[in-house]
Amino acid sequence: MHTKKSLGQHFLNSPQIISDIVKASMIDKDEIVIEIGPGEGVLTKALLESGAKVIAIEKDDRLIPELHKSFMKEIALKQLQIVHADILDVEIPHIAEGPYKIVANIPYYITGQIIRMFLESDHQPRSMTLLVQKEVAERIVAKDKKESLLSLSVKAFGDPIYVRTVGRGAFSPQPNVDSAVLYIEKISKKRLQNVREAVFFQVIHAGFAHKRKQLLPNLTLIYKKDKLLKAFDILNLDPKARAEDISLETWIKFCKTIVI
Repeated sequence: MHTKKSLGQHFLNSPQIISDIVKASMIDKDEIVIEIGPGEGVLTKALLESGAKVIAIEKDDRLIPELHKSFMKEIALKQLQIVHADILDVEIPHIAEGPYKIVANIPYYITGQIIRMFLESDHQPRSMTLLVQKEVAERIVAKDKKESLLSLSVKAFGDPIYVRTVGRGAFSPQPNVDSAVLYIEKISKKRLQNVREAVFFQVIHAGFAHKRKQLLPNLTLIYKKDKLLKAFDILNLDPKARAEDISLETWIKFCKTIVI
């Protein structure tokens, strides 16, 4: 079947990568797994063989009858549920009521939206195993030791792990960039339990407003300078520091201090 460029489709065709994704997900028998964009069902098949109960959400209406045909037995046994929908329009509690995991080869152009959607949800997954653009995975784990809005937004809710690099030859058609398997574990809202999420995200967005600027001038967009200097002093923060050099723990401490 021809892929739809508008949906960012690149079908995974490497048995080794599929095996590595399932292994990284650490799926227990009868565990609920939401798969986003099953495509032709190669990862779906491996997830089912692992014993998972899969909820596959597919937007492309051309693929729905093919998936029903390929997995008639698993659908009849209620091991697989196929949902014809755009993942960005789905209300998670209506799909999976209890604990669940995310395992997916997601379209690159909505990677950030999907990650935020599930991590910021009141019904978070236990873990997320995602095939994403290599550069994005490296930014999320801060491979260069420099934080970003994306890395902090993920680390506020879970621990990201770079599992492995995936070459473009593992897909059909081949994308223009390499990919990576990213695993996010220990997902919860505990890290921000004493900080309002809205405040945390307002602060880090202001901090990264002008990447080349120092942190202090950026934060004057939302707080008065004298209040900022007091918070910097309490936390022993260098006024010349840049947002990318500040750890998640320090950002959280700053948010607690600045609202006092």
